[in-house]
Amino acid sequence: MKRPYKDIYAVLKINRIIVLATVVFATASSLFSIWMVYNINSKAMNSAFAINTDGTVIPLKLVVQKENFNVEALAHLELFHNYFYNIDASNYEKNLEKALWLGNSSVDNLYRQKKSDGVYNRLLQYSLVQKVLHIDSLIEEKNGAYSFRTITVFEINRGTIIDTYELVTTGNLITVNRNFPNNPHGLLITAYYENSLKKIPNETP
Repeated sequence: MKRPYKDIYAVLKINRIIVLATVVFATASSLFSIWMVYNINSKAMNSAFAINTDGTVIPLKLVVQKENFNVEALAHLELFHNYFYNIDASNYEKNLEKALWLGNSSVDNLYRQKKSDGVYNRLLQYSLVQKVLHIDSLIEEKNGAYSFRTITVFEINRGTIIDTYELVTTGNLITVNRNFPNNPHGLLITAYYENSLKKIPNETP
């Protein structure tokens, strides 16, 4: 018995469907590949990278963010130390009120302790002028947390006598919502502590 042959038109129709499906799939794959390459290239062109000290590659965007944070943090610390230590009988209340906006309860506790010890009463009683001469801060980052160490040099003018002191303070920094003009940098000092205070000998002519 002879084997029947399939209709040639049916065979050609099936082959045409297969060829069309293959072409459509190949075209879609090519378009998807082109889009992926374009997308990756666009991201690469809009991004830059830097080499960390340990040899790892980090996005430059993170480097810029860190540099911006350091600038903001240094400005915040300078503003706080000026407000908290650059005081006299005429401005101490206003300056201390501004300083308290820049720190948490650790700053407020130190302020209350100084007030209890009569620091500000002596300022009024003897018309003392406490002037900040220099502020130098070092910021360290560890596991996303920021700490600082600040050296503040200031002088106390007692009229006929001027004494110069070096104060070392430490603490941490956290980010908060900006509150202009009370807290323009959006940072808050925590765990604030006065580590040491020493008198700097006056230079003799």
